[in-house]
Amino acid sequence: MAQQAIRRARRSRGKDRALWQGLAVAVGFTVAAVIVFALIIGLTNPTDGMIGIVNQLIKVAAVFLGVWYIVPKGADNGPRQGALLGLIYMVAGVAVYALLSGQQITLLGFLIDGLMGVAAGGLMGMLLGSMQPK
Repeated sequence: MAQQAIRRARRSRGKDRALWQGLAVAVGFTVAAVIVFALIIGLTNPTDGMIGIVNQLIKVAAVFLGVWYIVPKGADNGPRQGALLGLIYMVAGVAVYALLSGQQITLLGFLIDGLMGVAAGGLMGMLLGSMQPK
């Protein structure tokens, strides 16, 4: 009985570690993509609408990459892991943005970004979970 509890605890620690590693992949991609986009902005003069669209695409791509890193093909819990990673990434991202910019984010904007992360992560987790492992 005690050995089973120890095994369960070790497995859950591994899943938690994978979640944080996937989050690190997503954040790393975001930083790199924002740097490249900032260079592009310096060379061109995009509209505010274009900047907003690219910002959303970067966030969704980061969630996809993070989920792709942590969810193996054929995983049963892929949607759950993906949705959790997307939620943590988006909520943390909005909070950090609000702190760094000094702007107040509305509750609705916060919820929309969080739900977008859940949807993007859950979708990617579902796609990876439905694939057959090699």
